[in-house]
Amino acid sequence: MKALRVSRETLEKLEHFAGLFQKWAKSINLVAPSTIEDLWQRHVLDSLQVFQLSPSPKTWVDLGSGGGFPGVITAICLSEFPEGWVHLVESNNKKAAFLRVALNETGARGSVHPIRIEQAPSLIPRCDAISARALADLTQLLDYCAPWMLQEDAKAVAFFHKGRDYQTEVDKAISRFQFDLVKHASVVEPDSVVLEVANLSRRTK
Repeated sequence: MKALRVSRETLEKLEHFAGLFQKWAKSINLVAPSTIEDLWQRHVLDSLQVFQLSPSPKTWVDLGSGGGFPGVITAICLSEFPEGWVHLVESNNKKAAFLRVALNETGARGSVHPIRIEQAPSLIPRCDAISARALADLTQLLDYCAPWMLQEDAKAVAFFHKGRDYQTEVDKAISRFQFDLVKHASVVEPDSVVLEVANLSRRTK
C-alpha cells in the first residue's frame, strides 16, 4: 500500500504498538470501538501519511494525542533518526499513561505532557510542525496553533486530518485567519484530506 513506505524495523515497532493499542483499548476508550477492527487502515496508515508528507527530523507538537494517532506513529518513524522529537499533549491521564507505555516499549522519539492544550505553549515554546486528528474544527485548531505559528520568524507548519466536509471548515476559518493551504488527498480514506497550513496570521478586520 502506498502509505506504508517504512523500514522493516519501523514496521515491527508499528506492529508492537498495534498490539499494545488493542490490549489497552479493552479497558480505555482510545478510539471509536467500531473502528478498532480496521486499526491498521483507519488509524495506523492514516496517521503514517502525516510523517510521510514531512519525512525529516523535526520537533513536533501533537495536540489531543488520544490513542496515539498520529503522534505515536510519527514518534516511531522518528526513531530511525538521531534527531527529531514529538511532544504529545493529552490531558486525559489514562490515555497519557497508555501513550507513555507505547513510547517506551517501541523506543519512539517522544514524550507525553498530561496537560490542557492551552498550557502547552508555555512548556513547549517552539516547534517545527504541529499535528492533530479528530480533535476540533479548523478554526479552533488554528487558535490552538497560534502561539507557535504567530511567533516572529515562526516557521511551524500544521497538518490536520479532515473528512469530506473540510471545505466548510476552511471557509469558516478564513474569516478569522489568513494562511497558505495545501490539500493532500488521503491515500487511505476516500474523500478525506490532510490539510497542510503554513504562514498563519490573524485577520485584522
